[in-house]
Amino acid sequence: MTSHEIRRHFLDFFHSKGHLIVSSAPLVAKNDPTLMFNNSGMAQFKDFFLGNGTPPSKRVADTQKCLRVSGKHNDLEDVGFDTYHHTMFEMLGNWSFGDYFKKEAIEWAWELLTDIYKLPKDRLYVSVFQGDQKDNVPFDQEAFDLWKPIVGEDRIIYGNKKDNFWEMGDTGPCGPCSEIHVDLRSEEEVAEKPGKELVNADHPQVVEIWNLVFMQFNRKADGSLEPLPARHVDTGMGFERLCMAIQGKKSNYDTDVFSGTIHVIEELSGKKYEAGTSMTDVAMRVIADHIRAVSFAIADGLVPSNAKAGYVIRRILRRAIRYGYSYLSLTEPFMTKLVPTLAMQFADVFSELNAQRDFVATVIREEEIAFLRTLGTGLGRLDQIIGQLTTDGKAEIPGETVFELNDTFGFPADLTALIAREKGLQIDQAGFEKALQEQKARSRKDAASSAGDWIELTELDNKVEFVGYDQPDTYAQVVKYRKIQNKQGTQVQVVLDKTPFYAESGGQIGDTGVLELFKDSDQIGTLTVLDTKKENDLVIHIVQNVDGIDDLLTEADTVYAVINTARRGLIASNHSATHLLHSALREVLGMHVAQKGSYVGPDALRFDFSHFSKVTDEQLAEVERIVNEKIREDIKLDEKRNVPIEQAKALGATALFGEKYGDFVRVITFDPSYSVELCGGTHVPATGHIGLFKFTGEGSVSTGVRRVEAKTSAGAEALINEQMAVVSELKELLKAPKDVVKAVQALLEERSALQKQVEALQNEKVQQLKNQLLEKVEAVNQNAGPGHSRLVEKVDVPSADALKQLAYDLKAKVDNLAVVLGADINGKPQLAVMLPDSLIQGKNLNAGQVVKELAKNIKGGGGGQPFFATAGGSDLSGLDAALAQGKALLG
Repeated sequence: MTSHEIRRHFLDFFHSKGHLIVSSAPLVAKNDPTLMFNNSGMAQFKDFFLGNGTPPSKRVADTQKCLRVSGKHNDLEDVGFDTYHHTMFEMLGNWSFGDYFKKEAIEWAWELLTDIYKLPKDRLYVSVFQGDQKDNVPFDQEAFDLWKPIVGEDRIIYGNKKDNFWEMGDTGPCGPCSEIHVDLRSEEEVAEKPGKELVNADHPQVVEIWNLVFMQFNRKADGSLEPLPARHVDTGMGFERLCMAIQGKKSNYDTDVFSGTIHVIEELSGKKYEAGTSMTDVAMRVIADHIRAVSFAIADGLVPSNAKAGYVIRRILRRAIRYGYSYLSLTEPFMTKLVPTLAMQFADVFSELNAQRDFVATVIREEEIAFLRTLGTGLGRLDQIIGQLTTDGKAEIPGETVFELNDTFGFPADLTALIAREKGLQIDQAGFEKALQEQKARSRKDAASSAGDWIELTELDNKVEFVGYDQPDTYAQVVKYRKIQNKQGTQVQVVLDKTPFYAESGGQIGDTGVLELFKDSDQIGTLTVLDTKKENDLVIHIVQNVDGIDDLLTEADTVYAVINTARRGLIASNHSATHLLHSALREVLGMHVAQKGSYVGPDALRFDFSHFSKVTDEQLAEVERIVNEKIREDIKLDEKRNVPIEQAKALGATALFGEKYGDFVRVITFDPSYSVELCGGTHVPATGHIGLFKFTGEGSVSTGVRRVEAKTSAGAEALINEQMAVVSELKELLKAPKDVVKAVQALLEERSALQKQVEALQNEKVQQLKNQLLEKVEAVNQNAGPGHSRLVEKVDVPSADALKQLAYDLKAKVDNLAVVLGADINGKPQLAVMLPDSLIQGKNLNAGQVVKELAKNIKGGGGGQPFFATAGGSDLSGLDAALAQGKALLG
């Protein structure tokens, strides 16, 4: 049975059991501050478990792309070394939201595994939760009683909290679970030792394939458990492990999920995959795994970067490149060549990768080129370090140095250790770990925040009702609130049952405004809304903390919520402008342009898009012309809500890769032939309200992604007024010329001519100085064998460049000359040291080391090459002492 057939049988089976089949959420978690990536199948359904939203069906099934490389669930370092851990993997899952519970989940799991997939019953084991006294959760007798007639008591294992109580984080939905394990060993191994003894013992052929989680509780911030509003089922089956079991393989990497990719790696490297434990095999597994995580993350809208989720993807990519470089001798970009195979493999299930195949491959290629160059630089730096340590007779690379190589060059500690061992050295692993932990502690401190438990005041029948498309204010009730601690101090998050406040989403920032609190028609207080965020399906108003806020929120029976309408209007102008901009960019640059991120605020807009070269001034001008033309046409907004997704696509609506759209969407149209997009943001009623559009910048964000910035409306008007004011001031300074540009050009030409005259005079002065200095050259040690010439002088030169040129000119005139020159340049001391080969090789002197020593006299530092180096400082009074020391050093 192929992997395609295995996946299809799963979805068809649960469809026959009344489940709605839904698509995977993107890898990058959206609107959930507790997650960076979707690390489990249940992540996209979290709000349904909490009762904050209504699922599309009480029974759902899917295959979800998951990524586990950070936080509690982190499998990165295991990948490649064992045969069953992955960074990105597929999680097959079936879900019950307050519908069926343990009985159906258990019976259907057994039916699918044994009747449909034909797994041998005598190779399957199950586990049930043994209970936990601390959490006051009893033994799962119900699950035990359901499993006993199916598998027999001897195949049931009691699991502790670690193995059989599932939690997706420190807080949130959780509950006891029942795992299904399969024994894939040979008959001889099974006869020697029962599989039951190897369950949860990290045996590569006795593995968990399915976890049936019975969601019953919500873990609160104080660690306590509270029952969920309804009981749910959350199951997760690792697709790759399931394929291994059904296809009779000993490793996930031996299945057809990975075999195609590994075959390409074999062709690229010229090495054979033996499915063993050699570093060649480990490297191939690492690469085959990591290319999936990186490719799908980029296809879902993430690009490698130095921050947050982008940094994680860059780290995964670099780990794969490093393994290919170190163990497969792949010194040219190779990851990019794996993308076409991967894209075709998943074209029928995750089509977003195939749709962006060229873009993904190009981003990866540029990242590879940059990191391979960095690896070369790091190797050069490491060679210098090892050489110096060897010279000094030391056998260990300091931990701080190992950390510097890792942090600055992306040079992994284990690679440093490997190269060190080849040179007869070792690394200070403890020192490296200490430096690494210190950096992590700094990062945690910078991002530190904490939230208390929600204080619930009113039940929310459905999800929060958003009325902000139609009205700027509304009366509502407080549903719940909680206090949070962050770098801004104490703030309060408030949830209302109805709100006009738009929560930050899709690049548009959240609304601000006020909440007026009433009790029995009397106003009892006003709270300032600083921001509005979305957490899963909840709209959260972040308000300024005030004395007595608990009493105000608890006592209020009515809230009058009012947004800042002037600010909202500016935001709407900028948001609508991004839609016009997107279409104009595609018209001018090509249909490959796709939105990769945006910022829409009251002050400006920022738009990131896929494109591999700088947008020229001419192209920017043409885009700006088109956008302003559409503004002047005053195109009326056509807004359609609750449009079936397939109907929206038929209308030609542009959807963003990396976004999860429901069955019904909102379509924003400004002329059906020009701009049709799926969008949840706020917009102007007609394009004429935007007023004016002006670019303020264009640049690169990352490989394959460009960014343009612009202003509209009042912001664009202010920008033009500022520029006009500058022009007016220039005219006044230039005595009101008819043509300002020509007048400035004339001044620049005059300045250039004068500069050349000054440089000629300075050069003439330096040449005169050189001739004077040549008369001061001294012979040193001539009678004691091969000697050298010496010149140590304070000179008067106009710049550091002139000082350097003077040193080189003197060397060209006198053989075997050692020079130390000092100068006062604009009140700052400068030094230059030039050494001949006789001193570098004969006396082991180094100009860089010499100048560093001399620079101590002027409270400065510097460096350079063995034959020439310079230094600057802050203490001009030490210049004479530096020259005196230099004269002594040069013998």
